[in-house]
Amino acid sequence: MAIKFQYNKTSLQQLEKQLKVRVRTLPIIKNKESALRMEVKKCKEDAALLERSLEEQIQAYEKMFALWNEFDASLVRVKDVRLGVRKVAGVQVPLLENVDFDVRPFSFFNAPKWYADGIHILKGLARTAIEREFALAKLGLLEHARKKTTQKVNLFEKVQIPGYQDALRKIKRFMEDEENLSKSSQKILKSLQEKRKEAEA
Repeated sequence: MAIKFQYNKTSLQQLEKQLKVRVRTLPIIKNKESALRMEVKKCKEDAALLERSLEEQIQAYEKMFALWNEFDASLVRVKDVRLGVRKVAGVQVPLLENVDFDVRPFSFFNAPKWYADGIHILKGLARTAIEREFALAKLGLLEHARKKTTQKVNLFEKVQIPGYQDALRKIKRFMEDEENLSKSSQKILKSLQEKRKEAEA
């Protein structure tokens, strides 16, 4: 990234301000990146744990597969998923607060005895599946935010800060050279004037 500047004191001061801002901001962005990295790691572990839990729950009930054919799946449905929002390192992520189920009434005398357990099992499976989906959505948001933050850290560290430092160095050298030229031309002018005075006298 080429930084635009002019060879004067105003440009020098503006670049110095910009550099200070970036140097001060860099540690904050790095802390945010490491916090997001830790949160992403934790979220991946949670998602994997929920995935395993869901698989184990499904496998545990596969033995009763024949019974599930009798079960009326329309008895249970997800009524509402209550959400919250939590900030993680400055990133808003959805938070699953509660899952409400709607259970349709059924006859305890006409339905098999295990229907009540079946409803409980279905609720558990649905809750785990919803929690897993939320963990994956949260992971996606956090991963995106971490990538953006990493890009910003790299931009500051590898492009902008060195670019500003280089521009400042160029301006300072130019101004020093200009000052040296001015001083030397003054010396030459002074010595010429002294020679003229000596020649006149």
